[in-house]
Amino acid sequence: MFKTVAFPGALIGCVLVLALSVRAADSPPPTAESDPGYSAAHPVAAPSASTAKTTTDVVDSTPKGQLKNPYKDGDAAAVEAGRKAYFKAGCNGCHGGNGGGGMCPPLTNDTWVYGGDDDTLFRLVTLGSDQLQTKGYTRKGHENVVGPMPPMGPIVGSADTLWQIFAFVRSNYNGSPECKFGCPPPAAEPKNP
Repeated sequence: MFKTVAFPGALIGCVLVLALSVRAADSPPPTAESDPGYSAAHPVAAPSASTAKTTTDVVDSTPKGQLKNPYKDGDAAAVEAGRKAYFKAGCNGCHGGNGGGGMCPPLTNDTWVYGGDDDTLFRLVTLGSDQLQTKGYTRKGHENVVGPMPPMGPIVGSADTLWQIFAFVRSNYNGSPECKFGCPPPAAEPKNP
């Protein structure tokens, strides 16, 4: 008897959540009157045509090396939106609450396993480490890793959301400043004539 009642109840709950989500998506943008936490001085920029695409669409349509985050880690609104998206996507489950690490690498130190530039990170999160390697990327750094990075693009959704997550992660970076976007390659040893 309980299973028969529980299933329709769960189904009704799911339909209500979906209906509320659709209604929220149709709501007008926040204002200072409608949302006391809203700041007109620092609204999160409306997504451009390229950031409104899914992360997979952006990866598939952009040549390697050309992806650049439109948000800066000093943009408080973007960082806060990124913080919310980081937790919503479940990034904290592996990388810790502020990106300091857990069962997977920290996102706040000098070690960028595949590289710390925006383009590489975007592709890594979207595709996951296994598929990234099939595209010719190799590990540059090493951390204690329990397993491969799963493809999170479908979970994160839009490119805009992923860029905001990166603004949040970069805002928590506490490594060497010259390595914030990936450490520069070591200087070549001079050759003796």
